[in-house]
Amino acid sequence: MNNPTVLVVDDDSEIREVLDEYLTSRCIRVLLAADGSEMKSILARQEVDIVLLDLNLPGENGIDLTRQLSSESNVGIIIVTAVADPEDRVLGLETGADDYVIKPFNLRELLARIHSVLRRYEGSNKFGPVPVNKKFSGWVVSDNGELNHDDGRRTVLSTGELDLLDLLLQYAGEPVSREQLLKQSSHRELEAFDRSIDVRIARLRRKVESDPAHPRIIRTVRNVGYALVIDERAMPERR
Repeated sequence: MNNPTVLVVDDDSEIREVLDEYLTSRCIRVLLAADGSEMKSILARQEVDIVLLDLNLPGENGIDLTRQLSSESNVGIIIVTAVADPEDRVLGLETGADDYVIKPFNLRELLARIHSVLRRYEGSNKFGPVPVNKKFSGWVVSDNGELNHDDGRRTVLSTGELDLLDLLLQYAGEPVSREQLLKQSSHRELEAFDRSIDVRIARLRRKVESDPAHPRIIRTVRNVGYALVIDERAMPERR
């Protein structure tokens, strides 16, 4: 990958300046925005790999912006905020963020999180060839990370969702533990009570299942984890 581009969206000018100086010194191209309007203007003109997004912004809030970004593109999203409530972290992940960093943060840790998301991109369709198995249950993953169904449905996956789907496809038909999915998809140590995999599974189900409350494509394997079914039409109904 060439030098990545990171868009910092924060209304605190000091934080923007610190991140600009630090990330630029680490060979990362940095773009700066003070709110959602400036962010959208930049994204309309520039290719961006990762957005570092504050939650408490003037105008549109960070959660709404995260939801828009994840539904319209597969750009990486890291929420960087002073909001430390666990429920807000889960909400951020549910709406499409790939990671959630609490202010005040360690610059080296934030850089590590950025590189973690970039590694997910390197394995995704944006920066490499499409893996062999990209078809399941009527869905096809296109070169740009979109999902297209043979009945005409179309959806866009976030980086984290695409990363998770790639892993499930690698083990198609076999149960994969939550711990294995977490370690392989996030490239970080397992955190106690980490719900990020469950959140991503729920998000993915909402996009690929006809009835997310009764999933037939991404199945829960009791006491193990999850398994992806290549053709749910061949599976018997649950009793």
